[in-house]
Amino acid sequence: MGKSRRTVQIVILLLILVLGGYAITTSVSGSNGKPKEGDKAPSFELLGLDGQVHTSEEYEGKAMVINFWGTWCEPCVKEMPALQAQADKWKDQGVQFIGINAGEDQMTVDNFVRQVGVNFPIMLDRDKTSIRDYGISPMPTTFFVSNTGKISTIHIGQLDLDTLDAQISQLAKQP
Repeated sequence: MGKSRRTVQIVILLLILVLGGYAITTSVSGSNGKPKEGDKAPSFELLGLDGQVHTSEEYEGKAMVINFWGTWCEPCVKEMPALQAQADKWKDQGVQFIGINAGEDQMTVDNFVRQVGVNFPIMLDRDKTSIRDYGISPMPTTFFVSNTGKISTIHIGQLDLDTLDAQISQLAKQP
């Protein structure tokens, strides 16, 4: 009885060590499923404020600026005019801006967008599937995606006009 008990204890200890090592390695290496620069941008299928369902495939071949935001997020609200200014500047140069709202109801988002004067496509991520797929935390987070669908830059936090312009200029230069 003592020998079998000791064997069970050793097996349990080894199992704990293996699982602990895996957890630590995964945490340190960042392989938790979050997309990184150089990865293909996750696809999405979301309801737009226009009432239509939009997919990432609609924008294939275009560089994209995908901004995750919420009306309750003060930095998100503050950066929205800069995003709109850049959307206006780059719209004829193959750069598509997309705003993905984090789970708010359509009326709240629609009222905010009208009040601020945003006219680039706004998508509603009601069940936060895209938030999970893109690994968003905190907000705002903006993904700069090349025309080949690869993530060139991920910016966490509020963007100002100059930083946004510099990022898009880099994005537009990519083949």
